[in-house]
Amino acid sequence: MEYKKLRVIISGGGTGGHIFPAVSIADRLRKVNPETEILFVGAEGKMEMEKVPAAGYEIVGLPICGLQRKLSLKNIAANLKLPFKILSSIRKAGWVIDDFQPDVVIGVGGFASAPLLWAATRRKVPALIQEQNGFAGLTNKILAKRVSSICVAYEGMERFFPAEKIVISGNPIRSDIHKYGPEERLEGLKFYGLSEGCKHLFIVGGSLGSGTLNRSVMDWIEKGCPGGENVEILWQCGRYYKAGVDKFLEEHPCPKVRQTDFIARMDLAYALADVVISRSGASSISEICVAAKAAIFVPSPNVAEDHQTHNAMALVRKDAALMVKDDQARTKLLPTAFQLLGQEDRIRQIERNVARLAKPDAAQTIVDEVYKLV
Repeated sequence: MEYKKLRVIISGGGTGGHIFPAVSIADRLRKVNPETEILFVGAEGKMEMEKVPAAGYEIVGLPICGLQRKLSLKNIAANLKLPFKILSSIRKAGWVIDDFQPDVVIGVGGFASAPLLWAATRRKVPALIQEQNGFAGLTNKILAKRVSSICVAYEGMERFFPAEKIVISGNPIRSDIHKYGPEERLEGLKFYGLSEGCKHLFIVGGSLGSGTLNRSVMDWIEKGCPGGENVEILWQCGRYYKAGVDKFLEEHPCPKVRQTDFIARMDLAYALADVVISRSGASSISEICVAAKAAIFVPSPNVAEDHQTHNAMALVRKDAALMVKDDQARTKLLPTAFQLLGQEDRIRQIERNVARLAKPDAAQTIVDEVYKLV
């Protein structure tokens, strides 16, 4: 395939699960043709307005916001303003498209995708959307009839989208994530100050952290760290919880635990881990598949349509992961992890099964679909 220079708008965001795949797609577009011009469109005040420029790309913000589902006077007032923000966003999206003149637009889900792709398809600009989760988001379900191609990460998405438009691509992930060998494991242990002769549990709560995962670890420490003999834990608590966790560990020191609010080298954290505990966002699952790690997922209950449970169950049904429900984590999560760490054959079986689900070339598959459209 000839990868000619393109002008591309990538729209969406709101969470890392939308932003990181979008940046991966942009990086691959630039890799196949460094002259390709890329513009991001996000929602004002959302995470993408910081993360995208940090990745080296220009971004324009729309005044769009989501529907507030919890009943309160503040949310009712916000919802009354929503139609006006949608109209304003569609108008601004049209100006952006007319000015940038894209060859193709890509939507990755999130608030900003809807007005941008709506305006683009009205102008007959070729459009593609990427759905990261096993349960389609509202924005992508609305846009499905208007776009030409829909790249998905899971089988069975015909229940949400026209079957003839679906391409199973997987989710784009960071380029440094892959299956790791013994030398990388040793490098990871040295980097994080862990011991070679132990089993290692990596607990990752995401950039902001997970209250459930943090409380589960703290409960275990308060009980005297039962069942964790010969196990060391790398615990990423998230910046939102850092102050409270630091204070807790001052009062309850535990030499088995290395705690950090941020994982500077995710590749080395995966490399050292015998078992991973994680939320089941789409990007996390895709990385764990490519890294071929045995994982225990704790789906977040605070997401639309409970899509993290759908994501996790897609692996659990194929014996490629374990799952503990959020409301059971404080009593079951760490015992489940220690039991799995003691079963070497079981870990190897899960690793083999999860590796079969990996799609390390997802970004390239999506880029090839982009070029087919233009």
